Amino acid sequence: MRVGSFVLAAQFPGQGQGEALHRAVRSAEVAEEAGLDSVWLAEHHFVPYGTCPSATTLAALLLGRTRRIRVGTAVSVLPTVHPVALGEQAALLHITSGGRFSLGVGRGGPWVDLEVFGPGLEAYEKGFPDSLDLLLRWLREPRVGGSGGRFSFREVDVVPRPQEALNGHGASGPEVIVACTSPSSVRLAAQRGLPMLLGMHVGDDEKAEMVALWNRHARAAGHPPEVLAASGHVSAGVVQIADRRLEAAETLQKAMPGWLRQGLEAHVTVDGRKRAMRDPLAYTEMLCGLHPVGTPQVCADRISATSERTGITRFALLVEGSGDLATTEENVRRLGAEVLPQLG
Repeated sequence: MRVGSFVLAAQFPGQGQGEALHRAVRSAEVAEEAGLDSVWLAEHHFVPYGTCPSATTLAALLLGRTRRIRVGTAVSVLPTVHPVALGEQAALLHITSGGRFSLGVGRGGPWVDLEVFGPGLEAYEKGFPDSLDLLLRWLREPRVGGSGGRFSFREVDVVPRPQEALNGHGASGPEVIVACTSPSSVRLAAQRGLPMLLGMHVGDDEKAEMVALWNRHARAAGHPPEVLAASGHVSAGVVQIADRRLEAAETLQKAMPGWLRQGLEAHVTVDGRKRAMRDPLAYTEMLCGLHPVGTPQVCADRISATSERTGITRFALLVEGSGDLATTEENVRRLGAEVLPQLG
């Protein structure tokens, strides 16, 4: 079982953006001290839901400040960046960290980001597969060119090449993970043999169904059994540890609805489309029911149950749901000291 933290650099009501970012960095440093396997970094633009606009930039800082822990993006929003630029950054972080970087990518949403950064709505609605394929080519081939459409360019050398730089350690390049929220994204990841990042908004049964669907599509695409066995999917969730389950839930129920309300309301669609927003309190209560929230024993049992139901053995757990730095640090330390030993 490999358990890591999930960090959004969330800006809670009454907090400054610098405070949110400081808590994000400090929680990652404590995660390494506490023995966690990984830190996963979210990326958002123009909203207090998350104040980190570049997960790869923050990953670079954290890789420089740590020595053991894996750092991944969850996720880098592919439609708002050129795949070659992102591939170069991923290769650089992979090489200079000794293979400790994971690149998670996703479609993002139909937000105003698409207008600000220029790709437009089509990049979100139709362009993700082409962007993903170009990114994968960049991470796997010595020379790459763009053959048409949005990405048309002459063949150029891939520098640095991640496969050549680590003397056999991490020689296949950085792992690439795809955030999946629909059957089409599951099929896309499976056809390319890439593991999935499954969101904290869905429970064990739905995640198990998505894993089963991924397996079916991966087999149909001709991937051998060993690829399926080593898929390495990641389950996102929330964790809050306390001496009593009610205390842990109350910590989140007091803090998260305010953050969710102001964060989710700040999203602006690029084309003015209407969107339904979850009720913040009901959503927080749902998350408390789905994920490891409670005593160390309850949390260990919840993680084990998710793994047994879904087959997933990698976790990215939101640790900052209290919105408080000291409480977040304690949460991470207890996750390492009191939950991980029960998981084996």
